[in-house]
Amino acid sequence: MLWLLPIGLGSLWLLNGFRVWSRQTGEPSYHRWLHLLVVCLCTVGLTIWGTTEGQYHLDKRMVLQGDGATLLGQHFVVGYRNFDQVRTLVEKGGIGGIFITRRNLEGQTIEQLQQQIASLQAIRQDQQLPPLWIATDQEGGIVSRLSPPLTHLPPLADVVSQAPTAAARHEQVQSYGTTHGRELAALGINLNFAPVVDLNKGIVNERDRFSVIYRRAISADKVVVADVAQDYCMALFREGVYCTLKHFPGLGRVDGDTHLTSAHLNTPVAELEQDDWIPFQQVMRSSNVMTMLGHPILTAVDPNHPVSFSKAVVNGILRQQWQHEGLLITDDFSMGAVFNSHDGVTEATLKALNAGVDLILLSYDVDLYYPVMAALLRAAQDNRLSVEQLAASRDRLQHHHLQHHHLQHHHL
Repeated sequence: MLWLLPIGLGSLWLLNGFRVWSRQTGEPSYHRWLHLLVVCLCTVGLTIWGTTEGQYHLDKRMVLQGDGATLLGQHFVVGYRNFDQVRTLVEKGGIGGIFITRRNLEGQTIEQLQQQIASLQAIRQDQQLPPLWIATDQEGGIVSRLSPPLTHLPPLADVVSQAPTAAARHEQVQSYGTTHGRELAALGINLNFAPVVDLNKGIVNERDRFSVIYRRAISADKVVVADVAQDYCMALFREGVYCTLKHFPGLGRVDGDTHLTSAHLNTPVAELEQDDWIPFQQVMRSSNVMTMLGHPILTAVDPNHPVSFSKAVVNGILRQQWQHEGLLITDDFSMGAVFNSHDGVTEATLKALNAGVDLILLSYDVDLYYPVMAALLRAAQDNRLSVEQLAASRDRLQHHHLQHHHLQHHHL
């Protein structure tokens, strides 16, 4: 804890300086007390900052110097700003995938990014580990993280509204998905966080800055959404890319923005089963899809936890009632609905894995990875991690990696 010494010495120096100054200037006593209060507050702030920063570096050292992260790392998909840092995590076997977005193209060409992705996969191959999940957000419309240089397509809702017949819509969606799939696969991306299958309930909230589902949803019609999502996912998969249905349990009725704060879905389960969940249930029967878990609180099932780490929803509904054995990935755990929850990110991650989630997404704030992984390693030592759930998740991940390997071999 030697890094706290400069903070303490600096605070004493400031305090002594204020005392000397107040005597020399003849400041009134209440001014001297005010100055003392300022110094104390600064000292407390610096100490808290120093303690947090020191703990971060301890966690980072724990993760990088130990070997426990190799087993748990397969459950993490992380974003990055610095390529060297993410390469270190790959070399340690500390992650199962990376998230590519606009910031990863800054200052370099698409070819350079392609080479970086290939170099990471080469490391995995040398380690005799499954390929990394290389993920992005390329929905079309306002969420097209890699356009340009990739083709910027309109939202799928435009394709649906402009198609004169169901047959024409089918062909156009297939073409749309093929364009996405070919361009992403050429770059080395094998997982797309699309399509959005939240139903368009027309909810517009001026405080909703990032979710804006009404601008991203395919349709208000559950049957149309299911058909379009199925066609899109099939086209993507034929090009070697997995699709991701998002955001279960559906954000179309949610008024708040989970990027910033908690939000509630107050609709009865019976109504969701007849409406919002139809596209999820229909397309999740395919083995070539992932499902992204959103962060709203499904109040009828679990009023205390967001869906993304709710055992009652993930294990109770998806794994047990629906008997779903496909991969489940969370929405970004950097988001306010998780980060500011009473559990916080570390406890939320533990609960998610214990509930039957396969992949934890940390796409925005990459610095969260080290404290989260360190917390998991400590939880494993304390027998707080479900051995049964982790084993089942490893089986699911292995199955999908084998499936993807056969698909890639077929393309070759």
